[in-house]
Amino acid sequence: MLIVGGNIDGFTRTMTTAITIETSKGDLPLAIGLGLVLITLVVLVNAAAFGLRRAGERFAAVTMRAPVTDLPIVLEDVSVSAGGVTILDRISLALVAGSPTVLIGPNGAGKTTLLRLVMGLIPPTRGRVTWGGREQAASTHRAIVFQRPTMLRRSAAGNIRYALAAAGVPRARRAAHALELGALVGLTGLERRPARRLSGGEQQRLALARALAKEPQILLLDEPTASLDPAATKAIEDVIRKVAASGIKVVMSTHDLGEARRLAGEIVLMHRGRVIESGAADTFFADPRTEEARRFMRGELLV
Repeated sequence: MLIVGGNIDGFTRTMTTAITIETSKGDLPLAIGLGLVLITLVVLVNAAAFGLRRAGERFAAVTMRAPVTDLPIVLEDVSVSAGGVTILDRISLALVAGSPTVLIGPNGAGKTTLLRLVMGLIPPTRGRVTWGGREQAASTHRAIVFQRPTMLRRSAAGNIRYALAAAGVPRARRAAHALELGALVGLTGLERRPARRLSGGEQQRLALARALAKEPQILLLDEPTASLDPAATKAIEDVIRKVAASGIKVVMSTHDLGEARRLAGEIVLMHRGRVIESGAADTFFADPRTEEARRFMRGELLV
């Protein structure tokens, strides 16, 4: 008599009984065959259980790992040159999580180039840039809105859906998510309007919605309210406040000192490609440390 021990939800016991009966009838080959089937089942079930346990351990390890972040963004003695002209000159700066960082300074100070460098669109000529401690970091967690964003030849909602598709959002979620983003930036009711027929302020808000489609950790804005009237400027600033309150790090440039006062948690004053002064906005506006900052605050030209 051949007996195989163990139990798989009662099935092993049935197989053991069948083997005993077949053996008692003298059918030893059949009994051996049934035994081999049973042994195979036991091995397969044990292997599956082991695989599930290992998968669970790997999942637990992944979920316990700290999420990847691009913050802080650290520039160490960074310069950018083009055609023999120095655009950024030995800048050392750290951009950390928290309230918005606002870049101010005259035209040609290097603000736009600094934003492009932080985005990863251009490399430094010298020095080092790290994102969350990494020198090589894809721009997955960063988004940028240029001063004059290009509108696609489709509706406002179509522009947002395109950005959602580029961000890898499943097709089934895009329509609803596009409406949510449109509402966030104050474009409810304008979803079907051709994007190129929107006003300047509306186009800027649409560009913000497209940037937010990728759910960035860092949002870079190049003079987002330039040439806008007060009402359009307020609408943009309201969106920026919402974005910053959600935990997204905003780094933006502006020529409007009033806007800098309203939005900034940190100020970076630039001139001729260099950082002249940086620090908490309240301290900067109350008591700037450098003569250049004091002159700029008085409205004098920095040359």
